Amino acid sequence: MEFIIIAVIVVFVLNYNRIVDTNRFVTDTEPYFRALMEDDYVFLLGIRYPGREIDVNKLFGLRVRNGILTIIIVIFIFLNQLSFIYVLLAFIAGYLVFKSSYTSLKSYYKANLHHVNLMLPYYLKSLEILVQHYTVPVALSRSIDTAPEVFRPGLRRLVARIDGGDSSIQPYIDFANEYPVRDSMRMMRLLYRLGLGSQQDKHEQVMMFSRTVSALQNKARETKYKERLEKMENQTMIMLFTTGGGIMGLMLLAMMMLMNF
Repeated sequence: MEFIIIAVIVVFVLNYNRIVDTNRFVTDTEPYFRALMEDDYVFLLGIRYPGREIDVNKLFGLRVRNGILTIIIVIFIFLNQLSFIYVLLAFIAGYLVFKSSYTSLKSYYKANLHHVNLMLPYYLKSLEILVQHYTVPVALSRSIDTAPEVFRPGLRRLVARIDGGDSSIQPYIDFANEYPVRDSMRMMRLLYRLGLGSQQDKHEQVMMFSRTVSALQNKARETKYKERLEKMENQTMIMLFTTGGGIMGLMLLAMMMLMNF
């Protein structure tokens, strides 16, 4: 342990005096670790930090640095009895630390999807009202400021691509893929067809869109009610177990006191 502390102090002094630049080392080696970057890493960062300027290279570099430092620290810990097993253990620990940030982003995304699943029908309901008075692209643009925060980055990208001249269904599909919750793909296809339809067909298409949104709202209400009911049941069970356990504990204590007498 003393050797590890001395090594850490030496590295700190060398880095402080710019004899050894750990930041430059990480910057120089980071491109070699690019193959380890997950395909959806940039997307997950956008979901985790919506509307912010994100330096992907810096964040990925921090992951690489933490992984390398973990490997070095574990090797130092087992330096006196170093073997292939301990070296392998060091690399596994480094890889787990490297992956921990991505795992956290993934967990946040999955938890966020549940929130999106409940919020989407209510956003679509407000969009339905706008669609009755404006074209679909204009309605999407006007809905951004009043949309739930989670949808705004995706909506801005969707509107920007439509305004940029992309008249295909792909921007709508990409939005649905960004928020892959219940019926999001079908709703985006309906919106796209609604944008292509003539004024004569618009009323019928809006009615179809409205019926679908209403069905989604009913499902969202049922989900909320079911979750509330399950929460109440869990709290009731916890209360019963706590009360029952307390009573049994008091009974056992009373019996032990009687036996002592």
